[in-house]
This record gives sequence, C-alpha cells and structure tokens, in this order.
Amino acid sequence: MKKTTSKMFRAFAGALSLTVIMPAAYALQSSDDPQGEAYYKQVMGAAPLAPAHPEMRWQQCAPTVAADSSAYQTVAETGTAEGWVEASAHDWSYFEMPADAGKVLVIDYARKGDELAFRYLGNAETHDDLYEPWSTSKIMAFSGALSLLSDNFAQPDTLVGELKLADLITSIHSYETSGAADGNSNAYAYYLADLAGRDYLTALFHDAWLNIGQPQVKFRGAYGPEAFAPTGDYWRTPSRSVKAAFVARDSDPGMLSYRCEDCGLTGNKPMTTLASAEFLKRLASHKRVPQTQLPGLSDDAVMMLFYGPGHSENSANAGGMMAGASLMPHRAIAAALQTHLPELEGLSTQQVLDQATNGNWRIFHKLGAGPSETRGTSEVVALAHICLPLAAGTREFTVAAQASVKGDSYENVGFAGAKLEQLLKETVQQILTNPPQ
Repeated sequence: MKKTTSKMFRAFAGALSLTVIMPAAYALQSSDDPQGEAYYKQVMGAAPLAPAHPEMRWQQCAPTVAADSSAYQTVAETGTAEGWVEASAHDWSYFEMPADAGKVLVIDYARKGDELAFRYLGNAETHDDLYEPWSTSKIMAFSGALSLLSDNFAQPDTLVGELKLADLITSIHSYETSGAADGNSNAYAYYLADLAGRDYLTALFHDAWLNIGQPQVKFRGAYGPEAFAPTGDYWRTPSRSVKAAFVARDSDPGMLSYRCEDCGLTGNKPMTTLASAEFLKRLASHKRVPQTQLPGLSDDAVMMLFYGPGHSENSANAGGMMAGASLMPHRAIAAALQTHLPELEGLSTQQVLDQATNGNWRIFHKLGAGPSETRGTSEVVALAHICLPLAAGTREFTVAAQASVKGDSYENVGFAGAKLEQLLKETVQQILTNPPQ
C-alpha cells in the first residue's frame, strides 16, 4: 500500500523569502541526502507567494495570442462529445523532455475571434499515462460536491456545520490553519468526496462531463484514515440552510480499496495529465466558455475554489487555490522568466513575478506528493492554472505535471519535487521562447 500522511505539509508550511535557486542544486537521484529533506521542507512545505495586486477577478486572464489558424481550436470546433480530444489542436511530443524527466501536459490559451481557443501540448506522448494524482484530485472532490447542492451555498459566510466553507477549501490547499479549519486537508477532502459519491466523481471524467475517452481514469478512493465530521449535517448561510447528504465510507457503492481487483499499481484514483488539466481548464474558463461548464456548479463555487472569498486570516494571507502550499511552481516560472527576460536576473522569485507582470500574475495551484510503497517510488504532482500578463503579451495556460524518483521516503519526495520544478521550468521556458506561429 502507499504511504500517506494526513497533514503532509503542515509542519513545514511558512512564509519564506527565497531567491530563485535552480533545482539542479539538488541532486536528482534517490538518496537519503539531507538536500532532499531541505527541499521538501523549505520549498514544498512553504506558504505560496501572492501577487502585488491579489484582488479577486472573474476574468482570470485575457490572453493576447491571436489564433486565426488551426494552431488552436475553439470548443465550437472540437465539440464536447467523446472524440473531442482527437479533434483538438494537439502535439503530444511538443516539449523536448523525455519521459524519464517526468510527465507534463499544458493547455495553452489564445483568442480566436471572440472565443477562447486552445492547444494541447505534451512530452513524449505521456498525456494518457496513468498515475496517482495524490492530493491534486481534491479539486475534483470539491467541484463535484458543490455541483450537487440544490442552491448556491458557496458564499463568504457559508458554514459547513460550524466551519466556514472558505476556511475549509483554504485549509485543503494550504495544509495550514485557516480560522477554525485545522489544516487536516485529507479529512476535509475525504468529506467532500463522500458528499459527491465516487460513482458521480468517476462519471465526471466520462459521459457526465469531460468525455475524456479513457475508461481507466476514475475517482474511487479517499484520503487518509477518516473523513471530517462537521457539527451537524447542515450547510448554512444567514438566509437559508440545506441538509447535505452524506455517504459513509463503508456504504458508498462506488468506493474501492486502493488495490482493488481492477486497480493497478496506480491505485483507486488513476488519472492522467490530460484528464487532470482538462478538469481544471474547464473550471478556469467557466464563465468564458459556457459550453464546458460543469452542470450544477455555480459561478460562486468556482470563485470559492480559486480564491476562497471570506476566508479567515491565515499564514498565506490567501484563500482557495491561491493558498496552495509550495513555492515550486512560483520558482519554476520565475526561473523561466529570468531566462526569457535577462534584466530580471538576480531578483527574488517575488520580484521576478511582480516586475514581469506589474504585480498582476496569478498562480492557482494544488500540489500532491508522497512516497509509494506500492510502486517503490517517491512522487510529486502539480496541477496549476497560470496567468502571466507580460509586457509583450498576456499568456495563460493550465498545466498538469508529475515526476518520480526511485525509493519511497520523504527525503526522496524532496528530490522528486526538485525534479518536477526543473520540468516545469523547462516547460514554461519553451512556451515563452517558442510562441505559436
């Protein structure tokens, strides 16, 4: 079985001010070397950075890339029925990194007339390789549960029992205390998966929504030893309340054990970079591409996921996916920007991001990581939506990536994290250096 921890990053989260350190400073190999532990604590366990202008915005980005050719395709051109993946503009070997460097899938955004258009870019045809998503799948549990509530209960004052929903979703991403939420990310996400039910969560990848075309992808598991148990079964706002249906772990017919008969080495939530990135991309474009909205999911629920409006004061001074633990994506993007914009050399990660975008960058992200006894590896997964309003033009993309090293230990999780940072840095660098023709 895989190793798990219910508060994986809680002991390590904290606001750090680090300059951009190339992950090559960490030997990318399986080892008990203290450098792996240092990366795990100081980078993966750190609170995220916030842009100079962090206000909530519905138009999360406005890409300036003009796509008047087949380089990008709109949803109107690809459709949403099964087979849309093949009809999309894609290059599964666009990135130069080999498969042993990790898996990465980028959905790059552009404007095509008055519509958003997309191109799908992968490395070494790894886009449909199954892997364990770890905690990155928690956004699916939240979105699925919120889409089933009969009314819009994703408000800044919404209470789940006695806990603010904004603090619950913030704590899921930060692994830290936010108001009355104590950082038990696994327990909160477990509760949301119970509310949604595994049959429904699995169906979202198939005929209920994504039509991803890969039946092996599913959501049949949970997180940690037990689910959060709110005080009472009601979700409440000052004006109304609703009793949330609850399915106990041992009574959900869609729940499967980690190594079930049909569950291979990737466990009971196998996903792919394509499936994970497409799920987040549709949330990020929720108001801009109505054709791909998750049925039943309100506008406010999407904003709650990304920003956690109404969250209490916390160490990250942010909410929702903006509070996602780890400096890894920030460092990777800053390093790529330094290569692209040499005048930013020598600046800190915060300074690079703010100066390159006039303080208007956005990095919404969820990190997943852990050592797996089942596979004898240590793994890190990143799922992020990124907006970079650069002087030369605004770039927007959604990315899912995974890297692993041999040996299942938390020191080696640090090495896998450094490996993934390098993969993300090279990915963003290639996106910025080689714009579409």
